[in-house]
Amino acid sequence: MRTATITRQTAETSISVTLDLDGTGAYDNQTGVGFFDHMLDQLSRHSLIDMTIRAEGDLHIDDHHTVEDTGIAIGQALVQALGNKTGIRRYGACLLPMDDALVRAALDLSARPFLIWNVDLPSPKIGTFDTELVREFFQALSTHGGITLHIDALHGLNSHHITEAAFKSVARALREAVELDPRKADAIPSTKGAL
Repeated sequence: MRTATITRQTAETSISVTLDLDGTGAYDNQTGVGFFDHMLDQLSRHSLIDMTIRAEGDLHIDDHHTVEDTGIAIGQALVQALGNKTGIRRYGACLLPMDDALVRAALDLSARPFLIWNVDLPSPKIGTFDTELVREFFQALSTHGGITLHIDALHGLNSHHITEAAFKSVARALREAVELDPRKADAIPSTKGAL
């Protein structure tokens, strides 16, 4: 079973993440940050990774710690659920249109975290959500998930559309990367023999 549960406790947040890589995209995400919950739902639905997330954070300060620490916990859960990565496809990519926005995501579950972020969000807020936190989430996910992650917004006028396209494109790329390769289900996808 490619599942994991991570609990992360700090002085700033209390977070629980449960993942099933072989799910159907079922989700139950409650972080106290409405727009972020909507994005996490997209991440689950379009990756077909079942996700249950509970987060309590210092929202009286701002959303930063809750968003970043949730990214950390999801990354850690992905690492745990993938185990030694035997049989996975490893790479994934998606070019995703959403109205005015067109976002490309490409990733490698390499255990070598690196984020390339070529995304310009034209407004500082989406509702009450700080748009700078979108990058913070993906940085935390990349770092703690051991993911080489490239996200490029090729077009876009609306910050909500660009952000949602980013989450959906990463989700579709992740779906491809974590899937088992029927041609090499017994092998680690690396000439090194380990990832």
